[in-house]
Amino acid sequence: MPTLPHAIIIGAGFTGCALAHDLALRGFQVSVLERGEIASGTSGRTHGLLHSGARYCVNDLEAAIECIEENKILRKIASQCIEYNGGLFIGLNDADLEYLPKFLAGAETCQISIEQISPEKALILEPNLNPALLAAVMVPDGVFDPLRLALAFAASAAENGVRFFPHHEVQEMVFDGGGNIGGVTALNKHTGNLYEFRGDITINATGAWAGILASLAGVDVPIIPTPGVMVAYDKRLVNRVINRLAEPGDGDILLPQRRMVVIGTTSFEVEDPDYIPLDKNQINQMYACACQLVPGIAYALQRGAYVSARPLIKTKMVGRSLSRTFKCYDHKESENIEGFVTITGGKATTCRIMAEKTADLVCSKL
Repeated sequence: MPTLPHAIIIGAGFTGCALAHDLALRGFQVSVLERGEIASGTSGRTHGLLHSGARYCVNDLEAAIECIEENKILRKIASQCIEYNGGLFIGLNDADLEYLPKFLAGAETCQISIEQISPEKALILEPNLNPALLAAVMVPDGVFDPLRLALAFAASAAENGVRFFPHHEVQEMVFDGGGNIGGVTALNKHTGNLYEFRGDITINATGAWAGILASLAGVDVPIIPTPGVMVAYDKRLVNRVINRLAEPGDGDILLPQRRMVVIGTTSFEVEDPDYIPLDKNQINQMYACACQLVPGIAYALQRGAYVSARPLIKTKMVGRSLSRTFKCYDHKESENIEGFVTITGGKATTCRIMAEKTADLVCSKL
């Protein structure tokens, strides 16, 4: 090409920043528009779990395999952001024990390195666990600082020439004479001025807001914003990620984060990801679940409660049955609109592979 292709990325969360980094390495001119600060949406409100994939290895094998593969890669390329402390799945009742054989088989199928250990050994590793635990399995989980991970990708991207435009909210798509998208107009929320950004490709990386943004182009992206409540407590009572050995459910993960522990999460659907009120009943539910895993939570103080909306892809299944994997939409194929691509779904752990597959699509289109 006679000039560098220009990609406009809308959204500066994990995926948008990772995509900017990837495209810059491939020789693109890149502009990233974000209506707030970097990682000011869902990415800044995650609990910071580096998934081993074990949570999904029974019912969502595709997501599980993506997670364990990306877990290994992120530990290599972003180790400064990650506390690779490992994790435990613990069983507390007969139903958990019935789930154990399926869990072990699923982890083997997905090639997740695990080790079943005795309850006594688990209590030596983590003395604050519920002493009534009946089973324990070690898994390669970890935790990361959400802001640092996003900024690591963004800093590398900026070093390679990417321009970031925080506090620029997209107002409308710019169509060319043939009905295809050639850019966007965005409102600088500091100055109140409108600016036009022209590019060869526009990429929707807005996560839970992907459906709303896509509607500006007259296309449909089947995203269900699915929030979850997380609660932080002021004592670091464990040094590993503690998971309930059961089907994915509310309050099944407790993880250390700096000098705190965080319990997550619930799962419910909303129409507007910008308005998600905190439900006191869900906060109380998280407290009860945390105390089941680590009874010492009862002697800790609540540091804070927060909520974020997952960008789950709509399927025939509902609720927690929705897949945690991702999808990249080429709107030329689906709606015959050239110049517009959407990447959504997935998890923080899979942001790099989401960026890679999106960049592959963009390069093939150009």
